[in-house]
Amino acid sequence: MDFLRWLFEAQIPVGGSVLILREVLGNIFGLASAVGGMRRRVWAWPVGIAGNLLLLTVFLGNVFGSATPATLWGQAGRQVMFIAVAVYGWNRWRQAEQAPGAGAAAIAPHWASNKTRLLLAASLVAGTMALTPVFESLGSYPPVWADAWTFMGSLLATYGMARGWTEFWLIWVAVDIVGVPLLFSAGYFASAFMYLFYGIFTLTGFFVWWRAAKVLRSATEPVSGPASAADVAVRA
Repeated sequence: MDFLRWLFEAQIPVGGSVLILREVLGNIFGLASAVGGMRRRVWAWPVGIAGNLLLLTVFLGNVFGSATPATLWGQAGRQVMFIAVAVYGWNRWRQAEQAPGAGAAAIAPHWASNKTRLLLAASLVAGTMALTPVFESLGSYPPVWADAWTFMGSLLATYGMARGWTEFWLIWVAVDIVGVPLLFSAGYFASAFMYLFYGIFTLTGFFVWWRAAKVLRSATEPVSGPASAADVAVRA
């Protein structure tokens, strides 16, 4: 109990203000999960879940009686969504990793179909419009549409990662573009700076997966000769 009390109350002084320790730790776990995702390692999912649990307690604001800047229902809800989708992704990647000839990587990156891309874009816009009045009624921090946008984008990006779609990195970029100003204005500076860094990191991850998808695609072409999944994983 003493450890939990310390965890919920601990703050890190920075200049004339403070950072919430749980927020910092949650984002560190999130970054580690992103690195694991870029390398296509199964451990990325449980590490991400640990970070989601920490950030959930942060964005719920005064629900836990802690002195957090503001309550962001979209940000809190996306942590619950992350955990649910992460369980799906964790199971999917474990199955892929255990498949014969899977190699070192847990998933094979590939491009989504044009139809899937249109569905992702439409879902992002429609979901944002549908959730904005819901979050507004719950008292989420304005602009509420930005909170809804980050929620829907995070849902689609996490699902895309579970499916192995290379485009999921670009969805994260769209989330960061809106999420960074929202978090700065709400006073969640640790998360805002991490989102800013994620924006650069996700572009890197996109090109890493793009190259891996290209290698896998060329390895399946008859002209290039046979290549095992393990060889492809090493080359990626």
